[in-house]
Amino acid sequence: MKDFNYFQPTDIRFGRGRIREIGQVVSQWGQRCLLVTVPTIPIFTELFQNVKDIMEESGVAVAHFEGVIPNPTVEVVSAGARLAQEHGADVLLGLGGGSSMDTAKAIAVEAAHAGTSWDYLFFRDSQPTDKTLPVVTATTTSGTGSQVTQVAVVTNPEEHCKSALYHSNLFPKVSIVDPELMLTVPEHITASTGFDVFAHAFESFITSNGSPLTDLTALEAIRLVAKNLPPAVKTGSDLEARTAMAWADTLAGLSIANAGVTLPHGIGMAVGGSYPHVKHGEALAVVYPAILQYTYKAVPEKFARVGSLFDPSLKELSDEAAAARTCGIIESFLQEIGLSLCFEDLNVPKEELRALAQASLILPDYKSHPRVADLDDVYELLTKSCRS
Repeated sequence: MKDFNYFQPTDIRFGRGRIREIGQVVSQWGQRCLLVTVPTIPIFTELFQNVKDIMEESGVAVAHFEGVIPNPTVEVVSAGARLAQEHGADVLLGLGGGSSMDTAKAIAVEAAHAGTSWDYLFFRDSQPTDKTLPVVTATTTSGTGSQVTQVAVVTNPEEHCKSALYHSNLFPKVSIVDPELMLTVPEHITASTGFDVFAHAFESFITSNGSPLTDLTALEAIRLVAKNLPPAVKTGSDLEARTAMAWADTLAGLSIANAGVTLPHGIGMAVGGSYPHVKHGEALAVVYPAILQYTYKAVPEKFARVGSLFDPSLKELSDEAAAARTCGIIESFLQEIGLSLCFEDLNVPKEELRALAQASLILPDYKSHPRVADLDDVYELLTKSCRS
């Protein structure tokens, strides 16, 4: 067994109805909270108001920043940071999906440091210090794992770049994972975020940076996704499936927090940076079939193990044969959840794929892929992800 490190400081509060603890949780970390969410559309009105009421009953003064957008930008983060400073916030609550939680983390950095969140990306000389405001999260989707990671993804539209802050000070202090908050997530978003769970778990399993512990959490997350994502997509009110997906999301988040991701996520980030209308799960789904075919011969035993979680009969085959079958199984899974896509479906022009390939190699994720790709490889993978 190889040596490894594993770090997870987040207090996880998992279970149905746990959102009712939000006042007690937030008040442990501050008395002036900035609530960070998407705009208050009708489907969220009751939830947002209930959360504010619970916090205020616990003596917490709440200001509400509701400017979060998909693929949150540096401008969005700066607007939230200004409100945090005006409110004198000493704690943040990210309530929502990955965009809301990531925005809260980035605001926690910018509100307490000079410059903007973009000045504290993972490769910068300046990194978040202990002045970073504490963040509590309550996730309403099963997808990004942000509730248990040290990552905050931010987009800079001027640079057509999507990148990340990455620091241990960004781990949420407490995360509430309440499956009841996920019952109204629409079908396509359930599928898109749910496939992100699979991708996190799968990539943390095949990476060279994994460990026996991340392998355990990743494989269990994959097993849960294989069984529960289709019913969650089909019947959003299926609380058992939602609970299982919430747990899979958390396990996959624990996996990537310590093992990281690989080539598909580098490409997915580049797609989101250049084409912010594309959901992260869609960006992954569109390239996964080609990447699976490109990769499976490099780690056949790992592909075989993943495939057997979808189809136990693969255990009767050799690793090589099972690995080849696994590619088709995951493609069929994408079709089942409505995510069998090509770049034309996402309005990504074919003539821009060379530039997209170059952007896909900016983040270091590809270096941990079992078969390391160069620019020509990535361009070919992107081309194969088109209809023609």
